[in-house]
Amino acid sequence: MLGFVPSDLVCDILSQAIACGASDVVLKTGSPARLRVNGEWLEAATPAVEPADIASLAGVCAIPGESADADASFAWPGGGRFRVNFHQSLGRPGAVLRRIRPEIPALESLGLPVQVILNWMEARSGLVILSGPTGSGKSTTAAAILEHINQTLPRHIVTIEDPVEYLFRDARAVFTQREVGIDTPSFAEGLRRSLRQAPDVIFLGEIRDSESAATALQASETGHLVLTTLHSASAPEALERLELFFSEGERECMRQALASQLRGILCQRLLPATSSGRVAACEFFTNAASSRVLITGGRFPEIADFIDRNPSGASQALDEALASLVKSGTVAAEEALLHCLRPQNLERRLRGIASHPAATRR
Repeated sequence: MLGFVPSDLVCDILSQAIACGASDVVLKTGSPARLRVNGEWLEAATPAVEPADIASLAGVCAIPGESADADASFAWPGGGRFRVNFHQSLGRPGAVLRRIRPEIPALESLGLPVQVILNWMEARSGLVILSGPTGSGKSTTAAAILEHINQTLPRHIVTIEDPVEYLFRDARAVFTQREVGIDTPSFAEGLRRSLRQAPDVIFLGEIRDSESAATALQASETGHLVLTTLHSASAPEALERLELFFSEGERECMRQALASQLRGILCQRLLPATSSGRVAACEFFTNAASSRVLITGGRFPEIADFIDRNPSGASQALDEALASLVKSGTVAAEEALLHCLRPQNLERRLRGIASHPAATRR
């Protein structure tokens, strides 16, 4: 914000974060900053953070001093954009920053099932869900998908984000990027209003409540392609979480709409690579005629068996992805076992034993 600059200490911390390739920064009053580098937390070589340092950053983000909890983003001349969460801990101010890299990576560079994703995104309408724990790269994957569309297809893409992260330059597509709290009061309201903005593709930063969940499904039913994110560990869990946004009386209609409109779910997580950096492991599920029956009936746990048995390459279990990474030497077996959903199943895959999934499911 014009007239405000971060304190010298905050500038030093951000410089260190960029120099060492940190993905996250924790500013805690009374302690030196912590930087997350390749998934590990390191202490910055700076003095302890003071309340005035947090206040200087809040000023840059135009956050009122009385706000204890707030989300924002800001552009820093020394190294691109940051997403910021301001909060209080034991009555003292703090902030957590996530670095938004200025360049949008190519979809092919992320280690994802590119052709499967592109098949989903070629649809003129429907719902595509990106899932995974916090810090698993969902925002980067979404940006890479949208940029691929931008470079290849004439589309109007409307994004509703909290806050806006990656900034897009119009190419073949034209973007309307809207930030919750600045351009629209909420995800649900922004999504509703976007239906009047002639969109072809809508990116909803996150489904957070029943209103945004219902509107996302409605948008997919009325001829729009909706890309969104959820926090879940697997494709079946993503479906279960989505259903929980609806009341008991609404769930039958919700499942029917979901069965018809869901194109696919990508669940990803980032693991330390044996060489350096991190690598993505993905579970992906392409909705098909046989799986629509499972979704309509609310038989979400059976989706895991559907994925395991699917021979077409349109779906893949997380354990299969982890086994491939271990066999190629990309990820250590011990690390893969920490992230897998069914350790016995992964161990069997690593030994080359093909067994029925139901026999190993916990």
